[in-house]
Amino acid sequence: MHYGKDVLAGGPRRRAVPEVPAEPGLVVEDPASGFCGAVIRLEKGNVVLEDRHGRQRLFPMRPAAFLFEGKPATLVAPAALEPARPARSASGSLRVDGLRARQARGSRIWVEGVHDAELVERVWGHDLRVEGVVVEPLHGVDDLAGMLAEFAPGPGRKVGVLVDHLVPGSKESRLVERITDPHVMVTGHPYVDIWEAVKPAALGIPAWPGVPRGQDWKQGVCAELGWGEPADGWRRVLAKVSTFRDIEAPLLSAVEQLIDFVTVDQD
Repeated sequence: MHYGKDVLAGGPRRRAVPEVPAEPGLVVEDPASGFCGAVIRLEKGNVVLEDRHGRQRLFPMRPAAFLFEGKPATLVAPAALEPARPARSASGSLRVDGLRARQARGSRIWVEGVHDAELVERVWGHDLRVEGVVVEPLHGVDDLAGMLAEFAPGPGRKVGVLVDHLVPGSKESRLVERITDPHVMVTGHPYVDIWEAVKPAALGIPAWPGVPRGQDWKQGVCAELGWGEPADGWRRVLAKVSTFRDIEAPLLSAVEQLIDFVTVDQD
């Protein structure tokens, strides 16, 4: 006689939590604290994680204690842990292998033009996809106050602005000194154009040439160096940038500040 389904068999079986080898560079999250970082090493049943700021924390390797690609996972010791250093991105941060871009945040980083956006992408693109940050070119900051009013910054909707030639007394400094919204950070670099933030050594030139006041800077540079039109010159400049080491320190500092500003206290 058929009695149907065994009523004592219980409910549906839970899916087994996968075991993931704790290889160096593997990025996981501790859901209890929200700490997200890459595996640095194992220590007697614990794992040391390092986040993008270089902060390290020790966590017990308990079953189902971590999130990997957003799902529960159990970290286990690899069969053979190689003493290789974790891979680094172009910005020097820990590279996330098999990266799936995070859903875009409400916050934004604004830059003055397309060249600025392309250079930021070349160096920090990996970090921006990990963090879910969108970079948008403004085509100038003459109406920055109006654009901010239209965007309406607020909690979870911050704006970081990268400005060229941000030095005392410049037109740019006068435009931004009135921006006092706590959800907006304006920072920048001292160079006339983003091109100049690329180290001359990376381009095989002794120095950026001086361009007389009143002359278009890019046209003057290309004429002096024999680079043709500015579009040709920019392709030459961008092609020579591969890591943060090709970029001058003021730009590195400015962009890192903006990424930190728009990603802190957002979740």
